[in-house]
Amino acid sequence: MLYVIALLIALVFIVIGIVRWKIHPFFVLLLAAIVYGFISGMSVDRIIASVNDGFGGIMGKIGLLIFFGVAIGTVLEKSGGAMVIASRMLGLIGEKSVYLAMLLTGYLLSIPVFADSALIMMNPLNKALSHRAKRSFAGTTVALSLGLMATHVMVPPTPGPIAAAGILGVDLGSVIFWGIIVSSLSLIPSYFFAVKVAARVHLPIAMETVTASGHRPKLANALLAIVVPIVLIVLKSIFDYPDLALIDHPLYPIVSFLGAPVIALLIGVGLSLLLPKNLDAKVYAANGWFGEAVKTAAPIILITGAGGIFGSMLQNSGIADLITTNFSDLKIGLFLPFLLAACLKTTQGSSTVALITTAAIVAPILPELGLDPPFLRTMTVLAIGAGSVVVSHANDSFFWVLTQLTGMDVKQGNKTITLGTLVLGVSGMLIVFICSKIMG
Repeated sequence: MLYVIALLIALVFIVIGIVRWKIHPFFVLLLAAIVYGFISGMSVDRIIASVNDGFGGIMGKIGLLIFFGVAIGTVLEKSGGAMVIASRMLGLIGEKSVYLAMLLTGYLLSIPVFADSALIMMNPLNKALSHRAKRSFAGTTVALSLGLMATHVMVPPTPGPIAAAGILGVDLGSVIFWGIIVSSLSLIPSYFFAVKVAARVHLPIAMETVTASGHRPKLANALLAIVVPIVLIVLKSIFDYPDLALIDHPLYPIVSFLGAPVIALLIGVGLSLLLPKNLDAKVYAANGWFGEAVKTAAPIILITGAGGIFGSMLQNSGIADLITTNFSDLKIGLFLPFLLAACLKTTQGSSTVALITTAAIVAPILPELGLDPPFLRTMTVLAIGAGSVVVSHANDSFFWVLTQLTGMDVKQGNKTITLGTLVLGVSGMLIVFICSKIMG
């Protein structure tokens, strides 16, 4: 039981360190991994090797992916491209269907843009449309927020799913393909929650002027930066699928190169440069948009690296043998990563930290959980993503961004976004479970 005690101590330290002591998650995860190593009886040399190999291994796989994804989102946001996409989405759906428009707009925007940033960016437009269409401001805000959260935790190139996929060794194209399916289906109950439950919360609208940006990029250019990388990555996954036997196809070398995630996202960064009015130092300088992307991506990359260290420490300690001996008969499969991610999300607040930490913990024990086949590894990433949204409450920065922007009090926030994220997460997990039974 020494391994279990060591893991529990490490998890308690992670939660207390982040929530109570306010230590940066990178240092908490790093120290938790080292503490686990010593308590579980690992030698000093093995602990040091786990730190170096764990950090270096995961950075080699996904460090650049996270940065490129953040860079695309930053340029889309700063150039006005994200708002162009939002405006066209609203125009297509119609102002009378504000709930649906906000849900789908949030869903699309959060693929490249961070959920917190997208919510801040969309709030004035959401207010104006809710007022004009005479719809519940609380309902439209929750619809927007749940749309944002669905892709934030399940669809790359958002950093959390990229990190989890890298730690678990899952094909990124598979995560994108199934992530879109699972997250979009989980929007159905989320929509009804926003319309039937959240819309009953009375929230007055303090109107503010929505100012139009001077420069509005073309919609096609804005979509290219998002769609092209996703299509290339998914296309490579299709060509790599063994049953299709496309490895000898003349186009395979080209697709294999362009569809490699690091190249596909680099192409996305290049396409995003079609959006700014002027391609100058404001965009590419160290203190410009790219510099801001570096500052945003750096902590996420470091946290992901610390998660890689934690996972390497667990793997090298031999905890997988313990799971095989004592827990393999429980047959809880995908529900273990879901519940673990939900516990970490609820206790410390960050979906990204919950995704990375849970992936690090379950990576060494996937075979013992019966989740080693490639498809079930993909489902594991999505189960962790679903768990990492359950639930948003007072220790989550997104909760406070939403309540402060809209004027909700904490009680109203708990009735709307807290319950809404519960609906989204549980729905996502049920869809993952059904998919695993049908396709597994």
